[in-house]
Amino acid sequence: MQLRYNFRLYPSPGQCHALARAFGCARTVFNDGLRLRQDARKRGLPYISDGDLSKHVITRAKATPQRAWLGEVSAVLLQQALADLNTAYRNFFASLSGKRKGRTVAPPRFRSRKDSRQAIRFTKNARFTVTAGGKLRLPKIGDVEVRWSRTLPSDPSSVTVVKDSAGRYFASFVVETSNEPLPQTGPEIGIDLGLTHFAITSDGRKIANPRILRRAAKRLRKAQKALSRKKKGSANRAKAKLKVAKVHAKVADTRRDWAHKLSTMVIRDNQAVYVEDLAVSGLARTRLAKSVHDAGWSQFVAMLEYKAVRYGRHFGRIDRWFPSSKLCSACGTIATSMPLNVRSWTCPCGAGNDRDVNAAINILAAGQAERPNDCRARVRPGAIPAPREEAVTHQEPHMRQTGIAVL
Repeated sequence: MQLRYNFRLYPSPGQCHALARAFGCARTVFNDGLRLRQDARKRGLPYISDGDLSKHVITRAKATPQRAWLGEVSAVLLQQALADLNTAYRNFFASLSGKRKGRTVAPPRFRSRKDSRQAIRFTKNARFTVTAGGKLRLPKIGDVEVRWSRTLPSDPSSVTVVKDSAGRYFASFVVETSNEPLPQTGPEIGIDLGLTHFAITSDGRKIANPRILRRAAKRLRKAQKALSRKKKGSANRAKAKLKVAKVHAKVADTRRDWAHKLSTMVIRDNQAVYVEDLAVSGLARTRLAKSVHDAGWSQFVAMLEYKAVRYGRHFGRIDRWFPSSKLCSACGTIATSMPLNVRSWTCPCGAGNDRDVNAAINILAAGQAERPNDCRARVRPGAIPAPREEAVTHQEPHMRQTGIAVL
């Protein structure tokens, strides 16, 4: 499987200038290609192929005085910028035709130099290398210092140099790795994700929600107030904006680190992990939006999924319409309603259920039932005895003689 390894870069001032020039050239080629295709569409001309587009915005553009400076950077990163544009168009067309699953993909948009994230990509054709001194050698940029936190398992196929909103530089290597199965273990676990507690497991454990953004609210509020007082377009406003970005970057880094540690622990200790397929995009449009984004459920579940594949564990998603909270894990009775303020309830069978633990137990049971199902059919609750008032109500005339009841 392919994995990304990210490392912090520390370019010199001259290398920062060269990277800024590379970002600008890649952005210009992307925008020129997008503009050319949009103009062709408005004029009713045929769709421009990828090869013709490369000739127009790179090869011929370099020969003009207006775009002669495109030759100052590696041609590979310019080709990769066009590859990103072509991928964006293919995803857009596949989404329109229904071939692409999930939410509708918007058409590509123009890139701006004011975008919070700037990136360029080098492939093996660019001949980037890691020197003997541990520096990353990039064509027409130089040897950039890298803070290595671990060794790469194999030679990378590509590297993406990223500048984030906080002004930090990163190198993202795409590396082909082999699976590393962990020793077999017995436990299987179901996880119910929430806001009061981040995760509730089927064995009764409740993992507290770190609320990382809430904890940083005071520092963030102070930085945003300072930003609002600065004059637009001034150097002081740019400095204040950078401080706000650094606070957000710290929050994102802390949340990612916490999710990595928790997901690694869950995968290491359990042979199978089942979670509920939550509609995060829908919950993000409610009054709980800030808390939902702060929790980072999607990031955590994505980590569980790829780590399960890498370490030889089983990962399963349960249908989001499965009534995990309303279904009694003891007898299978489904409650008529379950408002969010109800955190515990007593089933008519006499079982007292904690809402979250009960949901985790049901998620585990549904996942175990669905695991041998190759068709991924929806798992429904088991048969439930009908109440007396819903038993035989009448008999059809042609059934009275046979005594067949109609429910």
